[in-house]
Amino acid sequence: MKRIASIGLLFLGIQLYSQSVQSPSKEITLNFSLSENGKPTYQVSYKNKAVVLKSFLGIKVKNASNLDANFKIDSIGNKNVNETWQPVLGEQSNIKNSYNEMTVALSQPLSNRKMNIIFRVFDEGVAFRYAFPKQVNMNYFIITDEVSEFNLAGDHKTFWLPGDFDSQEYPYTESKLSDVNTDNINKNNGIGLKSIAGKYTIQSPLMMKSADGLYLNIFEAAVVNYPVMHLDLVPSELKLTSHLVPNAIGDKAYLQAPCVSPWRTIMVSNDARNIVSSKMILNLNDPCKIKDTSWIKPMKFVGVWWEMHVGKSTWDYAGSQNAQNAADGQLKPTGKHGATTENTKRYIDFAAKNGFDGVLVEGWNMGWEDWFGNWKEDVFDFTTPYPDYDLKAIHDYAKAKGVKMIMHNETSGSVANYERHLDRALNLMKEYEYPAVKTGYVGRIIPRGEFHDGQTMVNHFNFVARRAADFKVMVDSHESSRPTGYSRTYPNYVAAEAARGNEFNAWSVGNPPMHETILPFTRLLGGPMDYTPGIFEIKMSYYDSKKTEQVHTTLAKQLALYITMYSPVQMAADLPENYERYPDAFQFIKDVAVDWQDSKYLEAEPGDYLTVTRKDKHSENWFLGAITDENARDTELKLDFLSPNKKYKATIYEDGKDADWQKNPKSYAIRSVEVTSKSKIKLHLANGGGAAISFQPSN
Repeated sequence: MKRIASIGLLFLGIQLYSQSVQSPSKEITLNFSLSENGKPTYQVSYKNKAVVLKSFLGIKVKNASNLDANFKIDSIGNKNVNETWQPVLGEQSNIKNSYNEMTVALSQPLSNRKMNIIFRVFDEGVAFRYAFPKQVNMNYFIITDEVSEFNLAGDHKTFWLPGDFDSQEYPYTESKLSDVNTDNINKNNGIGLKSIAGKYTIQSPLMMKSADGLYLNIFEAAVVNYPVMHLDLVPSELKLTSHLVPNAIGDKAYLQAPCVSPWRTIMVSNDARNIVSSKMILNLNDPCKIKDTSWIKPMKFVGVWWEMHVGKSTWDYAGSQNAQNAADGQLKPTGKHGATTENTKRYIDFAAKNGFDGVLVEGWNMGWEDWFGNWKEDVFDFTTPYPDYDLKAIHDYAKAKGVKMIMHNETSGSVANYERHLDRALNLMKEYEYPAVKTGYVGRIIPRGEFHDGQTMVNHFNFVARRAADFKVMVDSHESSRPTGYSRTYPNYVAAEAARGNEFNAWSVGNPPMHETILPFTRLLGGPMDYTPGIFEIKMSYYDSKKTEQVHTTLAKQLALYITMYSPVQMAADLPENYERYPDAFQFIKDVAVDWQDSKYLEAEPGDYLTVTRKDKHSENWFLGAITDENARDTELKLDFLSPNKKYKATIYEDGKDADWQKNPKSYAIRSVEVTSKSKIKLHLANGGGAAISFQPSN
């Protein structure tokens, strides 16, 4: 009884103790304390305004007492960091990393275990993670839940996706936080595999705006050897709690001390531009671990891809476009196969003529007749081409033209099969000098019972990037878990899809006009996105009069996306013949850079509009992209980002006077004016429209 009483007195003393840490600007304050029963809690305020109310922290452990209560504070340490680092590829040449850090060392007397909570406070937000020191009473352990709470101070406008463990490819829903309910979304949205966790489970990153104009974002960084975090909502309390994705037997994470969890992040600002331009997620990741990065280079490419989505050709050799039928094992060509030697050479010619770096080819390898929907394990071997695709001939032809080929490895979700073949696939890429591979993970995961967002798959996606680095191959993953800044550590992980891409416009209800104005505030905070912009033939009725699908933008907005949707590997996604009919508009895609010296976000409002300007890393050229949602918009932009005492030729690609994303999406106009850093430019963006501008020095 005396021992219990003494512990109680200890906790009584601790509950009165709290510690605060502020951002370098002193605008954001994080306060940490222990509750009366030794539960870790934190609060966040912005300019003395409550953002996150008292919220609990902790970890639940399998077959052991939980690490969420009965703690005492052993020590509190502080440090300040103010540094600058240089990304291999990026939106800017130099990234500032400035924060104040507080490490709270906790111990649990009853179990004699230790856990640290590390807080970092940046000018645009806060981050925290759990750290487990090496210790006698906790070596290997299994996490069953993470008790990270985010108790919000208001019922904010929220842009959300359902908490689906297998897909992020939903259009965003905009609603009050209290109105979130995944039962109300349209499930007929073109997504083939849905694994929604519950009616009040939603994904991070979660973008919000308060009634009094604060912008908030809840996300995570440095997800390594850990599952993805979704969020459980209690609508009546405006409380969000971490929801870790389980594995096949219900556990969340297998760890061994010493180790750390990912960072949980809360961005906050009264200026939306501070959210969308933030490099906080990248800054929370480990520095680059690749010693020689000279082979990691940006690329613009075309490819045998969109023609399959619009139905002009097929991925499979038989030409059936039936992914669940091996045609009785007989490969009988119908002439509709897209990945032929002849067709690929046509794309190589187009790339060489127009200055593109590479050509992507999908459907080149055996297996596409029977690859989806049946949980099939041995589906592709990633080395055997179809009879009409000559790997060597294509390599030799492309090399003679100065064009690089980009490999495609669709796994059909059979990850175990891909890992068995990975080195052989990478050896093939090395043999034929492929600088990059686009991977795909359509369908249910094998090992069976695993989810795309579980610890097993997170480890796989990161492993593929690391192993590809050994072969000097860049990786662009599709249907992966969404990036959380790992491209800083392994910059050959150049891009990912991990969101609803442009291809959904070809064969589904499509992407609403506001879609591209939200993604930079959510998905792109964690890393570059391969959105595949540049579609000129907007309406699918062009290919088949019976089709009603279309891209939900104007042509000018498709150009602007090359600026607003950052990626160091950008695809000109439409067919070569479609570009040849609009050579004046195509000129912007030919000119636009993909690696940047500097980027400035001029205007930003999630769900409404975004204007970004970027300076080419290797010249004095600037490029600007402005996009809007379904509403037309007029804006006047100051050009004070341009170098002083220089004159520039500004070539403006904009919506035509009668442009409208539904009624007249291909109406565009091009004009040129001479400007300086003291000039202003007026732009009119049509409904679902945009504008793209190239600035080239003229003196």
